[in-house]
Amino acid sequence: MKLGIVGLPNVGKSTLFNSITKAGAECANYPFCTIEPNVGVVAVPDERLDKLTEMYHPEKTTHAIIEFVDIAGLVKGASKGEGLGNQFLSHIRETDAIVEVVRCFEDSNVVHVDGSVNPIRDIETINLELIFADIETVNKRLEKAKKNLKADKKYQVEIDLLQKIAQTLENGKSARTLQFTEEEQTLVKDMFLLTTKPILYIANVSEEQLEQVENDENVKKVKQYALEEKAEVIPLCVKMEEELSGLEEADKKEMLAMYHLEESGLDKVVKKSYDLLGLMSFLTAGEPEVRAWTIKKGTKAPEAAGKIHTDIQRGFIKAEVVSYSDLMKEGSMVAAREKGLVRSEGKEYVMQDGDIVLFKFNVSK
Repeated sequence: MKLGIVGLPNVGKSTLFNSITKAGAECANYPFCTIEPNVGVVAVPDERLDKLTEMYHPEKTTHAIIEFVDIAGLVKGASKGEGLGNQFLSHIRETDAIVEVVRCFEDSNVVHVDGSVNPIRDIETINLELIFADIETVNKRLEKAKKNLKADKKYQVEIDLLQKIAQTLENGKSARTLQFTEEEQTLVKDMFLLTTKPILYIANVSEEQLEQVENDENVKKVKQYALEEKAEVIPLCVKMEEELSGLEEADKKEMLAMYHLEESGLDKVVKKSYDLLGLMSFLTAGEPEVRAWTIKKGTKAPEAAGKIHTDIQRGFIKAEVVSYSDLMKEGSMVAAREKGLVRSEGKEYVMQDGDIVLFKFNVSK
């Protein structure tokens, strides 16, 4: 699963990417420093794995991962090829969700491409370019559907849907603001629209703003905008996060305590991004390895087993399941089993986040 980090030039997106991935992407105070997208694979922070590691002392511990892509800064007219617009849009099209960095801080030493700090204007600059690109996609598809209608009346459903989306886009709203039926969702998925992608806004603030972030006017504006867009917002100081990412764990905890923070903003971003993609983790635990396995929410036990190995899915018999919270409460698998908390689940069982699982299977030769 891949998330694209986007934003206007000089809003802090490459610095955020560096902090998240420690990949060292070039970061300079001028537009289009990022031309080819940088890619970083990131472990999803999961305190449950730390506890299971203490319990089982495995040879290795493996976290779930997601992929972040640092995409070139965008300017007005991208949908018509301005700046690096065509590259920008094609790179976004390849991602599963969008993380949009919005500048909410004042700093005369950092150039703003539009000359002043205005987070809503900046958001709309990017979102309107995505909307314009989608209008073009929808109009082309609508024209084709109308031609096909002459031969097959089933295309009327698609035409009605496309017209509904087109009207929303032309009103300056993203397609994600619409409600879709199950049938419509299937059609929409096949359209690969940019404005249906889930989006997370990062309100980039200064260290001073961070201390009173709930009362910050710029952050409030971003949150209100996101609410209407069915999106979420995480305020953080990208500059501080970059510093935190380079510290040893003890120093990192000390710095977080200074700001009365329980975890870094970056950990919040990675966790929320995982959730944004509709993902969750089931866990396996033993002396060889403690591991988080990534699955879509709603996945049934056999498909989850297939994440480990296709033979386990093919020969699935049952899943022995205990919830993480029950295991921690009882202190051991033996104690949890004695209390009847280890369940035997069949093929129709829908996996839950934090399930600790042992799959039983049989594959005949």
